[in-house]
Amino acid sequence: MAERLSPARLRFPDVLRVGGVGLRTRPLRAFLSALGIAIGIAAMTAVVGISSSSRAELDRQLDALGTNLLTVAPGNTVFGETAALPTESVAMISRIGPVTQVAATGKVPGVHVYRTDRIPSVQTGGLSVQAAHLNLLATVGATVASGTWLNAATARYPAVVLGSTAARRLGIPIAGQNVRVYLGRTWFSVIGILGPVPLAPELNSAALVGWPAAESYLDFDGHPTTVYTRSRESAVEAVRAVLAPTANPQAPNEVQVSRPSDALQARQATNRAFTGLLLGLGAVALLVGGVGVANTMVISVLERRPEIGLRRSLGATRGQIRTQFLAESLLLSALGGAGGVVLGIAVTTGYAATQAWPAVVPGWVMAGGVAATLVIGGIAGLYPAIRAARLAPTEALATP
Repeated sequence: MAERLSPARLRFPDVLRVGGVGLRTRPLRAFLSALGIAIGIAAMTAVVGISSSSRAELDRQLDALGTNLLTVAPGNTVFGETAALPTESVAMISRIGPVTQVAATGKVPGVHVYRTDRIPSVQTGGLSVQAAHLNLLATVGATVASGTWLNAATARYPAVVLGSTAARRLGIPIAGQNVRVYLGRTWFSVIGILGPVPLAPELNSAALVGWPAAESYLDFDGHPTTVYTRSRESAVEAVRAVLAPTANPQAPNEVQVSRPSDALQARQATNRAFTGLLLGLGAVALLVGGVGVANTMVISVLERRPEIGLRRSLGATRGQIRTQFLAESLLLSALGGAGGVVLGIAVTTGYAATQAWPAVVPGWVMAGGVAATLVIGGIAGLYPAIRAARLAPTEALATP
């Protein structure tokens, strides 16, 4: 009795070898098909990478600036008018136990800053004049980009420090002895220019003068408009709860208390929503790439019918034919996925470098990108593989 022969099993190296036949014989078509997958994966990797880099930069800023900064500002009265903080509010807030630093600014109403005295007073340029305490920089985490900050001497004389935006709008790149601006019919010498202040952006468009100088030269009434406080990290919420009644015991409902770091984190939440939208677009691009792979594999099956018939006549089983074309689809998608991950990392690194951010690409994005391409490749190649396996040897060999 004749012994029944069983078909040889394909080992994994053999599967890779036969799966790569179609890619090697048609390299341009394989490249263009893999490019569709690569674009989708690169878009998704870059979007997540840029978002993660932005979040890392925010965390770095918050670590450097601290999240224990609270601001106190006047709210509105019951009649809808703007309230005022008592002149004693700064001293009262400084008596709160966990509070470590207190500084204030006071907006000088009706006074604006100009480059010359020839500019009409109605053209304010969106710049304000504010009186400032000497410890303001240490409290808000600001730095001086040019010149120097106010001291006990200059705070009594017509000297001014400009915020970064104010200096740019006035066309003053650096501070100097001969650089002056016009405030309230008085010339003030520009002794310093601040760098950007992330936690107190209102200071960027302000001209800051000493508290005594504002009272002497600009008729400042002495009421603070913003009080900045630093407290121990463990007691921030407790301090926040008592700031309003401490600043204005007679009308605590007319006081607004905010935490500037919350605004930065809210902006990051908005960026995450935008990132979700871009991820959706990347998924669409990935889907289009998968359709391209499916189309390539269907055409490949039609073109390679003689090859399929020859392999079947030589003893290849339907399962081996199916494995061959499925492996080819997976290899095509894997090449596109790996290329897309590399391209996405390059885009993230380049963009982060232009923004001076740390480049961060989460590992799960790279692994997930390759895994997604394998899933797309498997789904895209399943129908062509089944179609190739169903071809009878005689039918395939008879195809011209």
